[in-house]
This record gives sequence, C-alpha cells and structure tokens, in this order.
Amino acid sequence: MAALLLLERLSPLERAVFVLREVFAYDFADVAAAVGRSEAACRQLLVRARSHIDSGRPRFEVDRQARDVLAARFFDAFRDGDVEGLRDVLAADVQLVGDAGGKAPALSRIVVGVDKVARLLAAIFADLARVGATLERCEVNGQPGAILRDREGRVASTLALDLLGGQVQTVRSVGNPDKLRHLGPVADAWALHREVKQARGR
Repeated sequence: MAALLLLERLSPLERAVFVLREVFAYDFADVAAAVGRSEAACRQLLVRARSHIDSGRPRFEVDRQARDVLAARFFDAFRDGDVEGLRDVLAADVQLVGDAGGKAPALSRIVVGVDKVARLLAAIFADLARVGATLERCEVNGQPGAILRDREGRVASTLALDLLGGQVQTVRSVGNPDKLRHLGPVADAWALHREVKQARGR
C-alpha cells in the first residue's frame, strides 16, 4: 500500500518509466520504445520519478527493536480501549486511513488528529470485543500490523502502522473483502456490523 501511495506522486509517464526500469529492469532502449520517448528523455523522467519517490519516503527508518516496542504499545492500548495510551504513541497529526471499498461497513474516510483517532480506535475494538472478535499481531505489507478476526476466526479487517520519530504517523485499515481473501476465509462484515449494533443496545 505504501509503495502504491508513493507511485501516485508520479505523472503517468514518470510512473511508466519508473516501473519498466526499476521493477522490470528493462533497458532504456526498450523503455523508450514502450513510452514513445527518446532514451535521453526517459533517463530524465526516471531521475524525476526517483526524486518524487524519495521525497515521499520517511526521513529515516525506525530500528527493528524500537519499532516493535512502539507497535506493541499501540496494540496493547488499542486492545484495552486505552485512549490515553493511544494518545501517547500517536503523532499529533496522525491519520487513520480506511479502505472499505464500499463493500464493508468499515472506515472509508481519513480521520486526522490525535484526539479523534485515539477515541475512534479505542471505540472500534471495544465494540468488536463485545461480539468475540480477536486481534492477531503480524506484519501487514511489511509494516507492523494486525488482523482483526471474528469469533469464528475469519478475517474482518487489517491494520498497518506507519512509524516515524518514535510515533505512529498513520494507521491504515483495510476492510474491503476483495483485499483480504489472500489471508484466509473472510468474515461477513455486514453481519458483524449488525451484531455489534445489537450488542451496543444490550
């Protein structure tokens, strides 16, 4: 997901040159023939594309141990519904980015700001825990993350964290079932949503 977001910084021509050269290792003659530009123009397009990509990457990598400690603090607070604990690890301008694709009653907008995100995250797992949902820590797209599962163990959604400077900068939630099937059987998100609503009313 992070790589796709970086590629969105590029123009269509820059993206084509970057992918052909950097991903598929085409030589410049083949790249030029594919995009209808000269080799010199393609070299310049690649320089610009690399510059755009580099400008969107984190300024430095969080070392593995520090990353794992920070992620553990986040997920402990998330599981416990600990708003203050979440505030402690979230950046002031943290973003919660949802991808439901219109196919699940999951978050499908961007929520910005430590208070809003902390309160929403704390409420999300509290609701799901009422109906037997569980949290399984794992890497998601190479980032610290977790899989949310319903009481039957089916995949309800995933969370992935972007970390920078000892804080969580972005929380990415995927609830679109089409993007979860490779992880195993997928939960009926609408049925789970109805069950959560019923549990709130008890």
